[in-house]
Amino acid sequence: MGRQRWWLLLAVAAAAAVVVGAAAQETCSDMVPAAPRRGAWMSLASFVVVGGGGGDGRTLSTPAFQAAVASIERRRAPGGALLYVPPGVWLTGPFNLTSHMTLFLARGAVIRATQDTSSWPLIEPLPSYGRGRELPGGRYMSLIHGNGLQDVVITGDNGTIDGQGSAWWDMWKKGTLPFTRPHLLELMNSSDVVVSNVVFRDSPFWNIHPVYCSNVVIRNVTVLAPYDSPNTDGVDPDSSSNVCIEDCYISTGDDLIAIKSGWDEYGVAYGRPSSHITIRRITGSSPFAGFAVGSETSGGVEHVLAEHLNFFSSGFGIHIKTNTGRGGFIRNVTVSDVTLDSVRYSLRIAGDVGGHPDDRYDRNALPVVDGLTIKNVQGQNIREAGSIKGIATSAFSRICLSNVKLNGGAAVRPWKCEAVSGAALDVQPSPCTELTSTSGMSFCTNSL
Repeated sequence: MGRQRWWLLLAVAAAAAVVVGAAAQETCSDMVPAAPRRGAWMSLASFVVVGGGGGDGRTLSTPAFQAAVASIERRRAPGGALLYVPPGVWLTGPFNLTSHMTLFLARGAVIRATQDTSSWPLIEPLPSYGRGRELPGGRYMSLIHGNGLQDVVITGDNGTIDGQGSAWWDMWKKGTLPFTRPHLLELMNSSDVVVSNVVFRDSPFWNIHPVYCSNVVIRNVTVLAPYDSPNTDGVDPDSSSNVCIEDCYISTGDDLIAIKSGWDEYGVAYGRPSSHITIRRITGSSPFAGFAVGSETSGGVEHVLAEHLNFFSSGFGIHIKTNTGRGGFIRNVTVSDVTLDSVRYSLRIAGDVGGHPDDRYDRNALPVVDGLTIKNVQGQNIREAGSIKGIATSAFSRICLSNVKLNGGAAVRPWKCEAVSGAALDVQPSPCTELTSTSGMSFCTNSL
């Protein structure tokens, strides 16, 4: 009995330690209030007779999804309704969500996008972009879409949303795309959004795109796409505020997380910044950047905290990018506690990245980049420390590097800096001279 009691006490103590550790872990998920108890529950399977498609991976289930969402809207149950997607492969074209709705993917459930491009409706370009991001004109609707919604939850038992993006990637590579490719998930003008415990795979274009949204939580999500898949960004909050992204694994063919806010004159005119964004505990790999801001930042990006990031086998650890003609601002951004392994550039802050939507952009619209803090970065197998290159007529200011330690199999290539001011504290390899003056030291010490 004594030995059994000892094991029981040990198990209880271990469980308590886990609970305490979890409680101590910072979270921003309370940014969105808990969804109310849904007053109705329905299974997608019950709409198969109405709409056709039975989770066999061959028959289109688009009518079933549309009928289910329409039923939720008509029913108006107290607290909304939950749509349960049972195990199976549910082949579908794009469909819209509605307010006060939970889309729940069971374990073994796959929402799979059709590769028949004729099943994808065209929608208007975003006003802050003025045209499709890739091509003039409209753009294909995302697989899962919503506009003007409130209280939307997409969750499950790690079911999968599969974009079957290879057909779209091939068109992009061959130059045969007629319009801009679709996202897997795009919510516009929506609030109180939670995305959790699902897998996004092989998006045709960006994976998760909240745009003109507020109060958004994305956590415990896995995003996957091949290393060579074009423009398959993981999560791109765009002209959105109060956004929480945490505890995600992302491995794609482009930036894992990229904060945006509109493109050149269209983004300036729309004038909605991305602000108050928190990003925590992200792990992943990309041929481009782990954490990025831009390059479409014409509405402005401010008040961003990104911490506890772990990136490996990537092109850039941190990439903050804009361009002449963008206008807007990038300010009050802190990136902290970053671990890098086998990354080419640890950091790049650049004022010459990205094209323009047309030739009507204002060449005198210069971005303001001010108040960036990069601290507590540890890197191994790093090839180049990185570069910070502002714009000659709009120098980047108050750039602070602190406790940045980079090592490589060979000597790490040195920092390169132009048109920048700030300070560097405890940085290896030694920082560029532009960051060793005393003028930027007060901001750097205060920001720490």
